Amino acid sequence: MKILLIEDEKGLILTLTDRLVSEGFEVTSAADGKKGFDLAMSGWFDLIILDVMLPKKNGYDICRDLRQKGVNTPVLMLTAKGETIDKVLGLKLGADDYLTKPFEVIELLARVEALLRRSPNHTNGHTAEAFRFGEVAIDFKRAEVVRSDQPVELSAMEFKLLQYLIENRGVVHSRDNLLDAVWGYDAMPTTRTVDVHIAWLRQKLEKNPRHPAFIQTVHGMGYKFAD
Repeated sequence: MKILLIEDEKGLILTLTDRLVSEGFEVTSAADGKKGFDLAMSGWFDLIILDVMLPKKNGYDICRDLRQKGVNTPVLMLTAKGETIDKVLGLKLGADDYLTKPFEVIELLARVEALLRRSPNHTNGHTAEAFRFGEVAIDFKRAEVVRSDQPVELSAMEFKLLQYLIENRGVVHSRDNLLDAVWGYDAMPTTRTVDVHIAWLRQKLEKNPRHPAFIQTVHGMGYKFAD
């Protein structure tokens, strides 16, 4: 999972980055509000850790502007202020949780995990607006796929198949199940159609199509998107 850390204290950036990476997260940091806002607008992050007091653009303005522009990435706001009014303001502007400095890193990790569990990006059976895996970023709302910052052209059926697999990631699907779910009962494709579309998706999206990391074959059963 990818975390964006928007913080200007160098020591805290190093401490949090090291700890989050050791817990298996991929961390990108920004030391000023303007750069942080631009990164957050990509929608490619699973969670944003956002300091309030930042150069160029403060955390309150970042949070407000992200929500106004439709970016729903969970935000954990960090504040050095203990007054209730500051916490309330952050929550009213769209923050999902807050933590007052100084804090224990173990508490921050607990709050990060709780926010990620509640995030629609990680709820099977529901489509998030955006999803990212490997070098690939998907905008479900616009039906756009990008790999290594380059647009990828998918047919309507390729996109529907990919979306279904991602929505139900971790679940093994038989070819017949995929035919019913993606092509529909009234369609007349064969199970070979599923194999061909899976092969096309791997060719376009996997780093090594012969040994796919995400769109996997479960021998004797079908296919799954790695959870």
